[in-house]
Amino acid sequence: MPLPFIGRLHATEYISIVVSFFLVGLEAIVRVLTLALPSFLVTFFYRASRRLFNVFSSPAQKKAESKKKSISTSVRDASDFVELCQLWGYEAEEHIVQTKDGFLLGLHRLQWRRGEEGTKVNCGRNSAKKRVAYLHHGLLMNSEVWVCLTDEQRCLPFELVERGFDVWFGNNRGNKYSKKSIHSSPTSVKFWDFSIDEFAFHDIPNSIEYILETTGQESLSYIGFSQGTAQAFATLAIHPKLNQQVNVFIALAPAMAPAGLSNGVVDSLVKASPSVLYLMFGRRSILSSATMWETLLYPPLFCRLIDMGLSFLFGWRTKNISASQKLAAYPHLYSFTSTKSVVHWFQIIRNKCFQMYDDDVYQPMSLASSSKYSKVAKYPTRNIKTPVVLVYGGSDSLVDIKSMLKELPRQTVATEIPHYEHLDFLWARDVDTQVFQHVFDALNSFTDAEHTEEEYDRYHIVRQES
Repeated sequence: MPLPFIGRLHATEYISIVVSFFLVGLEAIVRVLTLALPSFLVTFFYRASRRLFNVFSSPAQKKAESKKKSISTSVRDASDFVELCQLWGYEAEEHIVQTKDGFLLGLHRLQWRRGEEGTKVNCGRNSAKKRVAYLHHGLLMNSEVWVCLTDEQRCLPFELVERGFDVWFGNNRGNKYSKKSIHSSPTSVKFWDFSIDEFAFHDIPNSIEYILETTGQESLSYIGFSQGTAQAFATLAIHPKLNQQVNVFIALAPAMAPAGLSNGVVDSLVKASPSVLYLMFGRRSILSSATMWETLLYPPLFCRLIDMGLSFLFGWRTKNISASQKLAAYPHLYSFTSTKSVVHWFQIIRNKCFQMYDDDVYQPMSLASSSKYSKVAKYPTRNIKTPVVLVYGGSDSLVDIKSMLKELPRQTVATEIPHYEHLDFLWARDVDTQVFQHVFDALNSFTDAEHTEEEYDRYHIVRQES
């Protein structure tokens, strides 16, 4: 079988492949050795990394770290979504939905303001009626990213709850809360054989169906972040009925067909052959060793490692996120997903097209053009009927807003936050003042699934006033 990258790369990119395989192999060896280490040695490495950080940290950094140490530590050490919400006095529910292809997905729900616990909400004639908001996370994440903030006023879900919404959170198959299937084990390759297509065909529509059935509501408002927006673009494009069940789609840091990575060598490598990721990471979960490094490294050092990775791959400086917020949130940043879903993204980047997963093996040495005989289906995003509101960062390297708007309905509204990068929409110091009002304006304007011109007119008026 031909290797997928032969004939596609320059000399520097072949060197990059060799170095990448070496680093991945070295990391795998370290991971295996770490699993065999007794706990006292793991503790030793943790303390050693802490001493290393303190040696190279300035007094000002140490002072800033200790100032918010208490709340940051509490958020960082919270074990799950429910515990994160309890830190701020909110009681969360856990739900399980089975997809039509047999995956068991974890859903979370915040239905009560503080002091309302036990009140019946959206469960019959005598219960309190609340509008439903559904939030969905990004790539390599889970629902915890929405609630791991160090200030409750900067937490969008808490603000929505206080405004009277019944707030639900989705989780993709394979992540911390959805790592189970009735057909296969997470140790099998079959379990991890999914891409964005499965999220769009099953996870999102099945989750929304469960939520509407549970709450008795006819529609809900969808708020997505990053890949959570891509999944909504895809599922709304292929499920006409779903457009009558989502009254508005608010896309924060929207993702559709990113231009690529900021690092030129890595970018050209994955564009030349997205399938090279299978050779590097296998066909199960990708970057599953992230949890190991979090255990070994002193938290501020772990945060610096994450910042370096974000800068290397995407050119993000993360200056809008405070050090204490990083200490609290970065340990909740990673969750499991399939290598295939990341390969899917690089196929999209390579082809500059928001398409379904391409199962064909590239044969670059072939003289015939395979595109003449087959064509990977694009997601028909212009077919979306649900009102779409985009809120994007002017410094976000993953957003090509001009290309995105060309692929969306003409009524789509886009608002730029000039200095924002990707993760700022979750954790920036001023996310409450910069972003939340755009969300509230859209929620207040589009209240049902009729998608009338009056709703659009109302939204444009509200935007001008705010």
